[in-house]
Amino acid sequence: MLVSGKNVAKEILKNPKSVKKIYLWDNFNDKDVICAIQKHKLAVENVDKRRLDQLANENHQGIIIDIRDYEYCQVDDMIKENGLIVMLDHLEDPHNFGAILRTCEAAGVDGIIIPKDRSVDITGTVMKTSAGALENVKIAKVANLCSTIEYLKKKDYWIVSSDMDGTDFSKCDYNMSTCLVIGSEGLGISRLVKEKSDFVVSIPMAGKINSLNASVAAGILIYEVIKQRSN
Repeated sequence: MLVSGKNVAKEILKNPKSVKKIYLWDNFNDKDVICAIQKHKLAVENVDKRRLDQLANENHQGIIIDIRDYEYCQVDDMIKENGLIVMLDHLEDPHNFGAILRTCEAAGVDGIIIPKDRSVDITGTVMKTSAGALENVKIAKVANLCSTIEYLKKKDYWIVSSDMDGTDFSKCDYNMSTCLVIGSEGLGISRLVKEKSDFVVSIPMAGKINSLNASVAAGILIYEVIKQRSN
C-alpha cells in the first residue's frame, strides 16, 4: 500500500515495522524525516518528481512510502470492561473513515468494526486522512454486522445507533460497555442493525440541514461518552 505526505510519513517512521520501501524526491529536505529514515536504515529509492506523480494521484510532498497491508484484528481483541467500540455500518467515504480513525485514536476508543462487503477499506487515502492514527487503532473486519452485534451483546455491550429519528444523544446513559454504530453517508443505519440496537440516538439539528457528516457525528457521540464517564 502506498502512502504519501510528510505528516503521515513522520507518524509511520515512529514505528516503521510496516515499511517496505520509501520513494524520495531528489530534492527532499525535511531533516526530521531524513534522520528517521537513516536511523532505521530503511530502503530508499531517490526519484524525480515525475516518478512520484506517477505513483500518487495526490499531493505527495516529495515522499511516498510503500507499507505492508494493514493487519486486521479480531473483535475479541477490543472487548474490555466498560469498553467503547465504534461500528461503521457500510461507510464508503475514505476521508470520513480516516477522520473517524483520527478521532477514535485521540479519544482512546478500543476499536472499530467494519463489514467485509460494501464498505470502505484501508487505503493510502484513509491512512493519510487519519494522519497516522491507523497505526494505533484496532480494526476488525466482520462478515455480518448483525451477528457481531449479537456477539457483543453476549459480552455485555449495549448497542447505541445514531439515526435521525432517535432520542437526544445527550439523554442516553453511556456508563456501560458501549458499541456506537455510525451509518453510511447516504443511507444511514440499515434496518436490521437498527432493529437490533438497544438505543437509537440522534443529534438535534437547529439549522436547515437534517444530518451531519458521518465523521462529525461520530466525534460528537464519542466525546459525549467520554464526558459522561469522566464525571
